[in-house]
Amino acid sequence: MPELNMVWQPLCQSSDLEESGRAVLFDVIEFGHTVQAFAVRHDNVAVAYLNRCAHVPTAMDWQEGQFFDQDKRFIICSIHGAMYEPLNGRCVAGPCPGARLLSIELKEEGGEVFWRPTDRFQPVF
Repeated sequence: MPELNMVWQPLCQSSDLEESGRAVLFDVIEFGHTVQAFAVRHDNVAVAYLNRCAHVPTAMDWQEGQFFDQDKRFIICSIHGAMYEPLNGRCVAGPCPGARLLSIELKEEGGEVFWRPTDRFQPVF
């Protein structure tokens, strides 16, 4: 039987993640501290990352829940303009090429999106 804190956690309805649209924000516990994460949909795939730039550890959204650049092609950091591939979190332009956002595993099932806790990321209870 899996530990309670490692069970897939409900996040949102699949329809809440519009293609290259506003993110669903959620909190996780990382190393004992509450931190913000976000989930978005791109190329019809739901992905989630910690809301922390790989260049400087700061929140990236330019307005709450807004992470995509003007062309809706990349996730962009509002502070220094680092641009990340939405599906793998790899920096492709800006001050940290090749660095990656910290990923949180998602799955979609029955019209809902769930995230999977790990040793690093735990749910907030």
